[in-house]
Amino acid sequence: MIEENVILVNKDDEQIGLMPKLEAHEKAVLHRAFSVFVLNSKNEIMLQQRAHQKYHSPLLWTNTCCSHQREGESNIEAGSRRLFEEMGFKTELKELFHFIYKAPFDNGLTEHELDHVMIGYYDESPLINPEEVEAWKWMAIDEVKYDMQEHPEIYTVWFKIIFDEFYHFLEDHKI
Repeated sequence: MIEENVILVNKDDEQIGLMPKLEAHEKAVLHRAFSVFVLNSKNEIMLQQRAHQKYHSPLLWTNTCCSHQREGESNIEAGSRRLFEEMGFKTELKELFHFIYKAPFDNGLTEHELDHVMIGYYDESPLINPEEVEAWKWMAIDEVKYDMQEHPEIYTVWFKIIFDEFYHFLEDHKI
């Protein structure tokens, strides 16, 4: 399997190159990424538990899906593609905001991403890809906030950052 490249960017989200994904995480180079949050009509977030074989953050709970854009792919196209690959469904997505974060992991890799956060709505059960996702669940926004304070170790670094800084965006985007 050929390793995918990530899109290297500057702080203004202008593309400055491409790099293999693992190398970018080893070198902590700023690259473009996205995080999708799917809410249902009860304003609950669909969370996924990352698959046990993931090379970083295995078995941790996180937002509905996340990944990296491919060259020439819009943020929405990338989010829709990956949502279908990981969770097995399609829904309309809307971009809310983007931000930069840097988070080192115990395995020596570092996420340094300009992350585009998107939201969509769906009321059905997903058809998860077991290569990517171990489990899933719906959780109310307040319940996630409380659980994250009580058990921060079971959530991904980027999800905690997004949620702590920007959960009001999710509360404000009711159907």
